[in-house]
Amino acid sequence: MAPLRLRIEGRTFRDSENREVTLRGINVAGDAKFPATPDVPSNQPENFFEGENISFVGRPFAVDDAHTHFSRLKRWGYNTIRYVFTWEAIEHAGPGKYDEEWCQHTITILRLAKDYGFYIFMDPHQDVWSRFTGGSGAPMWTLYAVGLNPRGFQATQAAWVQNTYPDPASYPKMIWATNYTRMACQVLFTLFFAGRDFAPKAILDGKNIQDYLQDHFIEACRHLALRIQEAGDLENATVIGWESINEPNRGLCGWQDLSVIPAEQKLQKGPSPTAWQAILTGSGRACEMDTWDFGGLGPYKSGTELVDPNGETAWLPSDYDDSYYGWKRDPGWKLGECIWAQHDVWDPTTDQLLKKDYFAKLAKTGEKITYEVFTNNYFMDYYRRHRKAITSVHADAILFCQPPVLELPPSLKGTEDDDPNMVFAPHYYDGVTLMMKKWNRYWNVDVFGLMRGKYMSPAFAIKIGETAIRNCLRDQLSAIRKEGTDYMGNHPCIFTEIGIPYDMDDKYAYKTGDYSSQSSAMDANHFAIEGSGANGFTLWVYVITNNHEWGDLWNGEDLSIFSEDDRPLPLHPTSNAEQPANDSSLSVDRSSPSYSESRSTDGSPTSPKNLKDTLKTPSIISQRSRTPPEIGSTPGFRAAEAYVRPSPIATVGKVSSYGFDLRNATFTLALECTVAATEAVPTEIFLPEFHFPRNSTSVEVSSGKWTISVDAADGGMIQRLRWQHGTGKQNMTVKGVQRRQGMALGKEEEEGYYEQCKQSRCSLM
Repeated sequence: MAPLRLRIEGRTFRDSENREVTLRGINVAGDAKFPATPDVPSNQPENFFEGENISFVGRPFAVDDAHTHFSRLKRWGYNTIRYVFTWEAIEHAGPGKYDEEWCQHTITILRLAKDYGFYIFMDPHQDVWSRFTGGSGAPMWTLYAVGLNPRGFQATQAAWVQNTYPDPASYPKMIWATNYTRMACQVLFTLFFAGRDFAPKAILDGKNIQDYLQDHFIEACRHLALRIQEAGDLENATVIGWESINEPNRGLCGWQDLSVIPAEQKLQKGPSPTAWQAILTGSGRACEMDTWDFGGLGPYKSGTELVDPNGETAWLPSDYDDSYYGWKRDPGWKLGECIWAQHDVWDPTTDQLLKKDYFAKLAKTGEKITYEVFTNNYFMDYYRRHRKAITSVHADAILFCQPPVLELPPSLKGTEDDDPNMVFAPHYYDGVTLMMKKWNRYWNVDVFGLMRGKYMSPAFAIKIGETAIRNCLRDQLSAIRKEGTDYMGNHPCIFTEIGIPYDMDDKYAYKTGDYSSQSSAMDANHFAIEGSGANGFTLWVYVITNNHEWGDLWNGEDLSIFSEDDRPLPLHPTSNAEQPANDSSLSVDRSSPSYSESRSTDGSPTSPKNLKDTLKTPSIISQRSRTPPEIGSTPGFRAAEAYVRPSPIATVGKVSSYGFDLRNATFTLALECTVAATEAVPTEIFLPEFHFPRNSTSVEVSSGKWTISVDAADGGMIQRLRWQHGTGKQNMTVKGVQRRQGMALGKEEEEGYYEQCKQSRCSLM
């Protein structure tokens, strides 16, 4: 086991030199949600129901391509990776059958990431349970284990699945998330978290289905942790920890009345059934239900629709060969009949709801189940089992605890669960921008404030003007962080998902190359993170196969910061010369053994002679775009100027505040320390060349001296500012070059960029 590269001290991360580390991360990768062989993105109906003879080897990318992706991410300033994988990737062949080839592929990718100095934590990812319920995560056999038939979901609307949608291209945007409140997910999450209480007849191999599912999922994660440990050089050195589970959901736990939609269910789109209507249509009955759409002020009722499965059900038939996977189902659990009918929730002979409050209370105490009660009981029971399994292998693992999204965190402060090695790992998306796929500069809504009862009237939650919107996003993230401290104790806070949709305004940017809306939205989100007091983030998402036609190739989402149809942000030239600048200097270490390797990972080096041609290159990827011209094939920088931004890397003392003013290209940092920063142990800042070119950067510091250099200290060529300063309160201001947001370099700006290169007699990576 390697020594700890990263440790937790209170609510900060510390490196081996006791400097505060700010985690600036990215989710890698979105296409890990679906198999590589056969390649089945969510817009592909062929081979979809092939759930066993598949392979995720090649996700998140092929071994041969890893250096390209890791060096790119490193040069964009990322030091952390949230490594996305699914339960299905490990255990798709059947219960207890692990894909060792995929495990070894993962080990190889992690080893390559180690060369770039990334901090990596493992994310056992799921969205609405599984690919077969419209998302990602669990293997297909888990649906059969609970008695569900995924081939019956389309007719019954038990789940809206893009792969089986009549026209995948017209799959309604963001409707996938409503699967959490449709029949299949409601069954699966209820059984996963609370099967012992609400489905005592559901016994498989002598275990209640809750234990059966949790045992397999947790053991699959433990198996991967064991393989990582056996690798010998990854644990602690590269893999610093594990997240609990992505975006857990309560299913039906806490539904006070199955015949009505709970007031707290904010997301409704398309046909929106009550839980009781979902139970009926899942059993083949026709129901007329309300339909909803999403407008500027949120969901609104748009009409009604008759959903008629014509007798088809979402349950396996009674004659299904239940011996296929080798499990033994208890005789008291019958196939071919709704699990809730078997527990007398309703009578299928009369279609009468008998126990509308069946899921309303804790079985042991009779306490009303709110989301807070669910989190403190059912979620924490799972979390403790997960923690125990992971730390039985990786004893020093940092545990990223992710409670249900935007719900109250568990009450752990001062309890035995107040683990000093725990991180609060919430998610946040600007819901108005995400659902509308539009950056509205005029108004937005304080959604988190509304959820917490901050306003007497929803009208007061509306924020007018871009400055107010940016401040509102910052204040929401700050409130989420503070709430984590109040409930969970003094721990670091990392927003492990935050991001923006790129296909805004009917893909206007793809037709014009104008990414100004995306740049504004991305900048606003980073402004919010920087001002929230959080210890970092992992942006959603990096997808190597993203294109303008299909986006991330998953449920119509398009959040990837990279696309094969867009251009790379040009990096600024560097110089051999070390020149003084107020007792400070700028330099590049060309003697580093990583220098030539880093230069070669993204194509041939650029020089003043070929710079203009390079700036016009449409893509980092050499293959021709597969996107039809009518979709929009005008490449842009994909708002990279907003996410490739300066950030503290390692700070002597404690960060008081930091931020980047994109419009004015100005970075500020304030810190406080009791020990001086030295040449051997300085405060380090990532300073992207695009914003801070060598000849056009000014630095003001409260004390000490600084250097700016381009080197390969972590395997990827990046520009760093190293600052030696005194003790006490210190501050720094760095000013760079102002550029137009969201647009490719204009002719005059491009010529100026070209002239800088000629004057520097340099080469551009």
